[in-house]
Amino acid sequence: MSRTHLHGVLWDMDGTLLDSEKIWDVAIGEYSRNLGTELSAEVRESTLGNSMWDALRKVLAHASVEVTDEHLNEGREWLTARVGDLFAEGIPWRPGAKDALALVREMGLSTGLVTNTERGLVERALDTLGREYFDITVTGDEVEVGKPHPAPYLRGAALLGVDAGACLAVEDSPTGSLSAHTAGCPVLVVPSEIAVPPAPGYTIRDGLVGLTADDVRRAWAA
Repeated sequence: MSRTHLHGVLWDMDGTLLDSEKIWDVAIGEYSRNLGTELSAEVRESTLGNSMWDALRKVLAHASVEVTDEHLNEGREWLTARVGDLFAEGIPWRPGAKDALALVREMGLSTGLVTNTERGLVERALDTLGREYFDITVTGDEVEVGKPHPAPYLRGAALLGVDAGACLAVEDSPTGSLSAHTAGCPVLVVPSEIAVPPAPGYTIRDGLVGLTADDVRRAWAA
């Protein structure tokens, strides 16, 4: 299917649909303190939207800990367990996100969840999001390279059976927006924690509250 028809919407998760970046703030901050270093705001900001491995590399380097496979695997296990515990306490929605999911379904569009978060945590998050809102899901451990590489969005579109250009991506971070854009998706950007610089193919709005079908179509057409 070509880009002459809007076929689907590919949703990011953390910071876009769920206000879960604040949960990651807690876990990554604790992990950095375990390494003996208080995490700076600049390093935390640089990890937003990253894959687990990319985020860990930055935190380890900030703590002057050698970036080895052993340290990466230990960090992954610790963060996965800690975030899982925090997710179990409840994950808040981003404002307007639940209504936006329902709107896209009412439009008759195919939908997918495309996230750098790994499958185990995504399954927990889907208990909040609702599996019925997604035809497919792509997680960070199911692609060879995570965002900002285009692989996650290319996989999402392929699973829907369409070209990436036939899908609108909805993202909140510079990392995720670049991933979607490079894959060929027009991007509706709803920044959460940090600003996303304007770029061709991006439609930037304050959030998902009040999103309409016309807004979705215009963002794709842009």
